[in-house]
Amino acid sequence: MKRSVVNSAIDWAIALLEKENCKLPDYAYWTLEDWKNSKDKSDTIQKVMIGWDVTDYGLGTFEEVGGVLYTIRNGLLDGSAGVPYAEKFLLFKPRQYLPTHFHYTKSEDIINRAGDGKLWIELFNSTPDGKIDRESLVAVYMDGILHTIEAGKRFYLTKGQSITLTPSMYHTFGVTEDGKLVVGEVSSINDDNIDNHFNPEMPCYVNIEEDEALRYVLCNEYSKIL
Repeated sequence: MKRSVVNSAIDWAIALLEKENCKLPDYAYWTLEDWKNSKDKSDTIQKVMIGWDVTDYGLGTFEEVGGVLYTIRNGLLDGSAGVPYAEKFLLFKPRQYLPTHFHYTKSEDIINRAGDGKLWIELFNSTPDGKIDRESLVAVYMDGILHTIEAGKRFYLTKGQSITLTPSMYHTFGVTEDGKLVVGEVSSINDDNIDNHFNPEMPCYVNIEEDEALRYVLCNEYSKIL
């Protein structure tokens, strides 16, 4: 991805969050210089990768596949830093979606928080060898109520509704073409370096082409540039 696309996407995300009265920590707006001047006191933030993530999963089609994420809370799996849970905002432009994947250990609630679009979801079970099971029914909790869903059948969550995604449950979700969305994620500790299984395989974090000056440090860049 180009740095200009990353900068523009975060600008857009900040505007959407402000419109929906969703506030971020002060360091969400820090410059590279701010981060360097605050390196010692932000050690835990960097370790648990709180902050911005912008990705197109290496596909080069960010306006369709991808999104802007901001991790608000997180910890390390060994308990040495952070908190024993995670929380994120996921910001979607019209028609954007996340590719099909599951998590090895993370359980998460996906919540339709705000915006004028509709949140769609498709689910599949996984086979013992990690492939997509396109036949069996999927048992899933939505707002604490158990539902049985046909594999791959698209359904929608309205504002305030949530769904609980458990390990090894394939999922893909995004927003309809008629609006933007602020999606909440509340989960167990999140480590995107090791806990995502995409089908087909693709990277979670992508290389950035520096076509303009960096204005926001991404969470996976802390160890590289600070």
